[in-house]
Amino acid sequence: MRNAARPDNDNQTSDAPPLRRGWTTGACATAATRAALTELLTGEFPDPVSITLPGGERPSFPLAFESSGDGFASAGIVKDAGDDPDVTHGATIIATVHPLPLDSGIRFRAGEGVGTVTLPGLPVAVGQPAINPVPRRMMTEVVTELCALYGMPADVEITISIPEGEELAEKTWNPRLGIKGGLSILGTTGIVRPFSCSAWIHSIHRGIDVARATGLTHVLGATGSTSEAAAQALYDLPDTALLDMGDFAGGLLKYLRNHPVPKLTIAGGFAKLAKLARGALDLHSSRNQVDMAFLAELAIEAGLNQDLRDMIHNANTAMEALEIARQNNIDLAAPVADRARRTAIDTLRGTAVEVDVIVVDRKGTVLARTP
Repeated sequence: MRNAARPDNDNQTSDAPPLRRGWTTGACATAATRAALTELLTGEFPDPVSITLPGGERPSFPLAFESSGDGFASAGIVKDAGDDPDVTHGATIIATVHPLPLDSGIRFRAGEGVGTVTLPGLPVAVGQPAINPVPRRMMTEVVTELCALYGMPADVEITISIPEGEELAEKTWNPRLGIKGGLSILGTTGIVRPFSCSAWIHSIHRGIDVARATGLTHVLGATGSTSEAAAQALYDLPDTALLDMGDFAGGLLKYLRNHPVPKLTIAGGFAKLAKLARGALDLHSSRNQVDMAFLAELAIEAGLNQDLRDMIHNANTAMEALEIARQNNIDLAAPVADRARRTAIDTLRGTAVEVDVIVVDRKGTVLARTP
């Protein structure tokens, strides 16, 4: 599972119940920091605890964990991602604060289950806890505000922990991005909007940033794990070159347009790449369907008898169309690969990125490969 969601609310039917939004790990960490620091300054945990999000909204969070002792306080909040299929939904985000010597400023530490950045190209420097800039700013503002309110210097260390975060991180992009030891503390608005594609596309962009920063000259965008494995068998690329494109060919190609890498391989199943071949940049089944008329015309160009055109045109699935062509000794995968490559090159708009495309079947067998 990826730390992102699928279709947005616009794809819901008008009579469907509204999808429930949730809160980012950054918002939870900020609320936990406020609760812990309040206890350190006053001796009492606020429960629930309220914070102000970057957009001005002021949500409240119930505490799930409290602990304090000599010179420290900890508070934890269970993340509620709403109806978003987020891998961190239900995780407990814990902030532990303790004072630092005068003029030390505010420092962040990665506790249990929070990763550390080990590769360049991310918005956080190598060696730093994987706490993104907006959550850092939100926590800094909370500490500055509370310390000023109680007449204390804002010299505080904040340690963010997520029990079981290291195991959860294996289900995210973090290992490929060089974030070791756990999850990232993310969010720009504090709000998780159900079924938004932005988190996935954001991760693709960060993957490209890391690839460029580490000097890679070849990256791979695959529609799924089977096609990724097939392309890996051909190229033996490092994990940092694997971009988890999924359905978001447009998100990959448009970012590469302005942040190029010398070579891009796109690998995918026949149906997904048939959509790309037709010009679609979003390959999800709910937003783009395979154009059977298009496949029928490709088959005619490849030599299929006109009498069999209607069979492909009326096929129920792309795989059925492929099988009809195969039974008649017509290679339909090759023109799909070629047209998909053309779509990619057109989308790059002259950017110096060499593109090749690999079409695979459900077993991972390569059906076609462009030069």
